[in-house]
Amino acid sequence: MSDSAKCPIVHGAITTVENSNLHWWPKALNFDILHQHDSKTNPLGEDFNYHQELKKLDIPALKKDLHALMTDTQSWWPADWGHYGGLMIRMSWHAAGSYRIADGRGGGGTGNQRFAPLNSWPDNVNLDKARRLLWPIKKKYGNKVSWADLLVLAGTIAYESMGLKTFGFGFGRADIWHPEMDIYWGSEKEFLAPSNLRYENLDDPSTLENPLAATHMGLIYVNPEGVNGVSDPLKTAAQVRETFARMAMNDEETVALTAGGHTVGKAHGNGSAARLGPAPEGADISEQGFGWMNHETRSIGRDTVSSGIEGAWTTDPTKWDNGYFHMLFTHEWELKKSPAGAQQWEPINIKEEDKPVDVEDSSMRYNPIMTDADMAMIKDPIYREISEKFYKNPAYFDEVFARAWFKLTHRDLGPKSRYFGPDVPAEELIWQDPIPAGSSNYKVSEVKSKIAATDLSVSDLVATAWDSARTFRGSDLRGGANGARIRLEPQKNWEGNEPQRLNRVLALLEPIAKASGASLADVIVLAGNVGVERAAKAAGFDVDIPFSQGRGDASVEQTDADSFAPLEPIHDGFRNWLKKNYTVTPEELMLDRTQLMGLTAHEMTVLIGGMRVLGTNHGGSKHGVFTDRVGVLTTDFFTTLTDMKYVWEPAGDNLYKIRNRESGEVTYSATRVDLVFGSNSILRAYVEVYAQDDCKEKFVTDFIAAWTKVMNADLGEL
Repeated sequence: MSDSAKCPIVHGAITTVENSNLHWWPKALNFDILHQHDSKTNPLGEDFNYHQELKKLDIPALKKDLHALMTDTQSWWPADWGHYGGLMIRMSWHAAGSYRIADGRGGGGTGNQRFAPLNSWPDNVNLDKARRLLWPIKKKYGNKVSWADLLVLAGTIAYESMGLKTFGFGFGRADIWHPEMDIYWGSEKEFLAPSNLRYENLDDPSTLENPLAATHMGLIYVNPEGVNGVSDPLKTAAQVRETFARMAMNDEETVALTAGGHTVGKAHGNGSAARLGPAPEGADISEQGFGWMNHETRSIGRDTVSSGIEGAWTTDPTKWDNGYFHMLFTHEWELKKSPAGAQQWEPINIKEEDKPVDVEDSSMRYNPIMTDADMAMIKDPIYREISEKFYKNPAYFDEVFARAWFKLTHRDLGPKSRYFGPDVPAEELIWQDPIPAGSSNYKVSEVKSKIAATDLSVSDLVATAWDSARTFRGSDLRGGANGARIRLEPQKNWEGNEPQRLNRVLALLEPIAKASGASLADVIVLAGNVGVERAAKAAGFDVDIPFSQGRGDASVEQTDADSFAPLEPIHDGFRNWLKKNYTVTPEELMLDRTQLMGLTAHEMTVLIGGMRVLGTNHGGSKHGVFTDRVGVLTTDFFTTLTDMKYVWEPAGDNLYKIRNRESGEVTYSATRVDLVFGSNSILRAYVEVYAQDDCKEKFVTDFIAAWTKVMNADLGEL
């Protein structure tokens, strides 16, 4: 026998997807997305509270150490021109820049750049070195500063060290401890595959597949060499505009960020990319977690290869100035090739003294460069007008960039109440979804009594509270019941919110809020609690749902209506609603929404079962309402699913009949979302618990716990 045959470990079966047991059933629901960041992965323990640790952090000392790091060049990875600013800015940028508005995923809020796939994306080449340079500082301050905060702060300090007056900084990003392998970054099977694979029409950037924002698998934004590597600044401009819009940036912010990002640092392509080794996730164990190592030739300093493009954008790449626009507007540009073979633009005529010097030898000078995206800043008419404005008014450019950088690096941190530290700006920004403080100076019991005295049904009360709260996304901490934005545009007219029913309910709840001094946001949640308590009592359980007072009501002026469009639900398995049929199955959509809401598979199960018997289906449909006691918090949904006297029969697109085997009578109807709880082995295991005779009270208790979690999801503060 060979040595490998004697090995007691089944090779690859534990650690590779291809050899996992799941590959036998490729259409089975994958619940991994609901199991991300299980507490078992966190080495700090369940009692660790990062926000409490932050209060112990010596922030001035940390910032001082980061300033010192910028010019403390290391021989194993020397700093360009003796300053790590460009590298640290790129690291921070690429950590934050993966954010996308469609589902709020990505961004720098979790420190996910430490893990695959992001740590090994082609666009993140050599950022592993930046994180290693930061390690001594992380080691020194330990758990008092997260990797997530440190990765973002490093770029902000880098800008400060090079002369920019930054807008501010907020701590508060807690680390994750496991790769987010279930985030959808595209369907491509290889990095940097042609971008037309994610566009319906490559000439129309708006057809980029949702929820994606970048043009290629493995890039943060767009291909710097042009659309699919073909230079055309106007076409590139169109892709830049769509991509940055999907990352929450307008045209002015886009120009400012492009210019500000390229005012300092350089691109690296002085050598053959073919000599680079595998990315960190594919490298040999001896590489110590590094990737893209070159063991054939010198690959540091001036010979570094990252993007393949080679050169700096400005004369003084370690100084914050207006050099980017000066370079763009005072030269004619021609397309050339870098030493690595990448397309880049270089000036036709330039004075020797205007060229940036070599990163190691100041006696050597090279042409500056521009990418296709840079050329778009002067070729696209709208971008050019903005660029000219910035060029003529450097102080205005400084201000717009500082604000845009702050937005870029804080967009997924949630409301301002989650920010920590002395550098948090006093100004409240519209993209932070500001909400005024609410009042707690009212009697909850009196408000509940007034709600109970209305003629609103359990369904009315519960569905309205649910619709108000379900918009919360744990990905970027937007949405939720706080603010009562369900009464404002655009939410009040969303199809998923049943505008006619919503207006009828709010017409009765608003006077109660006004008379009591409570916010409407509080009253909406209390109304949902009243409905659940009424349903539980009808089932024989007298309960009092925990309630947190103090939500506020956002005004029209505090609401950027357009920015809430991506939060509009197009499906809601909890209310058994699908706006239209999609290529993704309804049950997969349900898992995605469940993960965004921060719920587990168990919580999803108990909520679905409760919502069905409470009669909260969208439009009052009867699908999945497996009970003749609607409005009573029973376990009937679960007992019906597990009762073998029923047979399930397809009855059209996404619909099924539930027929009594003996009588032949069609007793109920159901959707795929309903029946998956009886057919999927994992979900059925949960269903069977609640179908047991001894779990009626447990069901009510668990439903209330999950319900309260949803209602309070957006109340987190430092």
